[in-house]
Amino acid sequence: MLKSTERALSAEYDLAMLDLDGVVYIGGHAVPRAPESIAAARQEQMKVAFVTNNAARPPAVVAEHLRDLGIEASPDDVVNSAQAAAAVLRERFGTGARIAALGAVGLTEALEDAGLVPVAVDEPAEAAATGYGPDVVWRDLMRLATRIREGLPWVASNTDGSIPTAYGVAPGHGVLVEMIARFADVTPTVAGKPAPPLLQETIRRVGGGRPLMVGDRLDTDIAGGTAVGVDTLLVMTGVTGLDELAQATPDLRPTYIAADLGGLLAPQPAVEVVDGRCRLGGWVVAVPDGAVAIDGAGAVDDWWRAVAAVSWWWADAIGSAADVSRLTPPR
Repeated sequence: MLKSTERALSAEYDLAMLDLDGVVYIGGHAVPRAPESIAAARQEQMKVAFVTNNAARPPAVVAEHLRDLGIEASPDDVVNSAQAAAAVLRERFGTGARIAALGAVGLTEALEDAGLVPVAVDEPAEAAATGYGPDVVWRDLMRLATRIREGLPWVASNTDGSIPTAYGVAPGHGVLVEMIARFADVTPTVAGKPAPPLLQETIRRVGGGRPLMVGDRLDTDIAGGTAVGVDTLLVMTGVTGLDELAQATPDLRPTYIAADLGGLLAPQPAVEVVDGRCRLGGWVVAVPDGAVAIDGAGAVDDWWRAVAAVSWWWADAIGSAADVSRLTPPR
């Protein structure tokens, strides 16, 4: 069940770990209300970290992109899965370890910044690291996969199966990881969400005793926050739609829900479902004949919370997903 708080989330938590794509920006444009919401949260003394599974772009490049969108950001505010992978490798093999790296400049920079020595895939190394890289050469992939099959320890930055591009959704680093894993019969250590290292590294770098993970994906952002034991806020500006939210299993359900990052600046009201019926703000939600129905008017955030709570109640009580196909989210 959704958690409630009488204070704004920016007062309840001291660190917001923000996923980027779908939360802060979509491609070359800021998500509506994101820049001003982030600025207002900072004015309330909330620290902000920008957290991404993308291992290709160094933090300085990401920070520059954010500033171009009107969002204050420095490289120290950005933490990516390449940095998390480097932290895992440094802890396991020590400063100065040679790492056979397959990826883009973001991966090699992260390894160097962690005091490790990135080397070519055919050079002597103590471990392997892989990350997304659009210019990865098949010959290098074959060589590293062979070495991993022969026993070279392997850390993968992330397992994202797809990435957004200017020409549509394309295969992500997870496709490469799956291919090497199948060939080598090896499961890598994964650094990116939903595995714990990325958020653990973010908290270590940025600080914060009461962190909140904020994302648009249930399977990476929300699951990642749960994996490290922190509360989560799902914003409905990215890939998660009404069907996915309604069908979320208990392990993928967020602590809070908001339409966008403006949810950081507001309390989260208590949501109570009794016999499949919920009243929240001006909304009344019920499940006649297994289909969620909603009536009334009120805040958009409350609409999402009430529909999610009733849908989850139905799934837990009945054992099947409620039908939400007749609903149209307000704007």
